[in-house]
Amino acid sequence: MSVPDDRPVPDLRASDADRERAVLTLGRAAGDGRLDVDELEERLQLAYAARTHAELDTLLADVGGMIAPGSAPAPAPRSRARVVPSAAAGTSWIVSIMGGNERTGRWRVAERCNVVNFMGGTEIDLSDVELSDAVTDINVVTFMGGFEIRVPNGVDVQVSKFAFMGGHEVKLGREPPPPGAPLVRIRLISVMGGGQVQRGRKRRRMLDR
Repeated sequence: MSVPDDRPVPDLRASDADRERAVLTLGRAAGDGRLDVDELEERLQLAYAARTHAELDTLLADVGGMIAPGSAPAPAPRSRARVVPSAAAGTSWIVSIMGGNERTGRWRVAERCNVVNFMGGTEIDLSDVELSDAVTDINVVTFMGGFEIRVPNGVDVQVSKFAFMGGHEVKLGREPPPPGAPLVRIRLISVMGGGQVQRGRKRRRMLDR
């Protein structure tokens, strides 16, 4: 005769998909104004470090989301770019004259951002950016220079372009954005110059010491 085991059943372990679903829910809560920037940052860190469903449910309980055991994972962007309404102004001008600028990592972009390259270049990575509004306009004017723009997954991107004695390369893939995704409109004007717009985070090569 077997003896009943009174030991508590351990919490169900969270998968990568569960953590991504939690991050998506938190991002939507911030976009709705239910979390401020500091709360969102703290919960995102805890969500990525969570090991069980119970830990994720604690983070989501007051914003209307739970991780149900065995539920199918909802598609989520693999980027931390998100709309964070705030009174703080974001970057509205990036100017490179006979030099270069690089904006990567966590930064905030204004609703309208103008990028000017005159005999210089700019590298812009939106993978971890904070968007000031659901629609962001980025205007890039290049004269005898170049640029590279990286846009994240989970964001709708529209590109219009004009080049004279130059060219543009746009690689966004065919995967449609999720419903309600933020929109980034990019306008490119280049004279004797050009650049590229690509989707996905830039892979950094590890250098051997």
